[in-house]
Amino acid sequence: MLIDPLADALSNIKNNERTGNLECIIKPSSKLIGKVLNVMQEHGYITEFEYIDDGRAGKFKVKLAGKINDCGVIRPRYPVGKNDFEKFEKRYLPARGFGILILTTPEGVMDHEEAKNRGIGGRLLAYVY
Repeated sequence: MLIDPLADALSNIKNNERTGNLECIIKPSSKLIGKVLNVMQEHGYITEFEYIDDGRAGKFKVKLAGKINDCGVIRPRYPVGKNDFEKFEKRYLPARGFGILILTTPEGVMDHEEAKNRGIGGRLLAYVY
């Protein structure tokens, strides 16, 4: 039984990264997983990904870059204000300026640096470093 597809996707990426695989298959797919993968691609943690329609829920084929030390979801999905990122950076990231927090905002899914620059808050989804 599948409880959290985003958590399963990130643990699949982390496990394939640790075993040295160059790609992995994430299924089932969702729009949220696609947007999180897009943010990870912008920061160079994965090289590329593509959606494959299999007639069911679909799946993503992700090519790994070998740059992920750890990634995971943040549960519960804490609300974070535009000035409260420091507390969560200390909690989930190993050092300042190392890694990203991925959050969902009214303007879409983005990393915490972009949200700081835009001056908006949201809810935390995941961390990657």
